[in-house]
Amino acid sequence: MTRFLVVLTDVRPLEADLRPLDGIWRNERTSPERRRQVVGASSREAADRIAGAFMALGMVRAGRQRVKVIAVGRRPRTADQ
Repeated sequence: MTRFLVVLTDVRPLEADLRPLDGIWRNERTSPERRRQVVGASSREAADRIAGAFMALGMVRAGRQRVKVIAVGRRPRTADQ
């Protein structure tokens, strides 16, 4: 079964030493954004409803925070699925 995480994070400003021509502005693997809230959901529909509620927050609408829906625990597909 695939579970989902809905994550509310602070938007980090762009790093000054990266140039637009590099093509990479933010690297979540080396320096992830600070998490404000993490909520688990058992279905994609539930995760989308939670994300919709987070998107109504003023800080998200102002562009200071962002909402991410992440699938975790996904099983690899087999030929019979």
